Amino acid sequence: MNIDILCVGKLKEQYLKAATDEYSKRLSRYCRLNIIEAADEKTVEGQSEALDIKVRDIEGERLLKYIKPDAYVIALEIEGEQLTSEKLAQRLEEIGVRGFGRIQFVIGGSLGLSQDVIRRADMHLSFSKMTFPHQLMRVILLEQIYRSFRINNNEPYHK
Repeated sequence: MNIDILCVGKLKEQYLKAATDEYSKRLSRYCRLNIIEAADEKTVEGQSEALDIKVRDIEGERLLKYIKPDAYVIALEIEGEQLTSEKLAQRLEEIGVRGFGRIQFVIGGSLGLSQDVIRRADMHLSFSKMTFPHQLMRVILLEQIYRSFRINNNEPYHK
């Protein structure tokens, strides 16, 4: 199984890089993981909604360039479906059984995802109604993917 994490921006904090590296190493037993970073756009506090949309659209175009036509695309968005860890594990296994060899998770920038990316997604996933920094979301997602593989392989993992 190939898993791509498409995200906007580079990690800046060392502790997030360390966590990402750790989960990437752990996941190497289960899948081929690629983390693909699209450039982010500068934003200004209090900018207009029209400018927010423009930024999301530009970042969305950059993300869409990396989406493979045969991939199952999961967009992370606050309005998406909320699942337990067990249900996410089950869903990922079902996607593989359906013949998808590549799953691409998409994490937007600080303003979220463009409508084009949302429309392209096969699934919309939310981790909470709360807002998380998009860079931290990368670590949370990697942990849940790792947990899913552990669950699907009947391997112990802390609860």
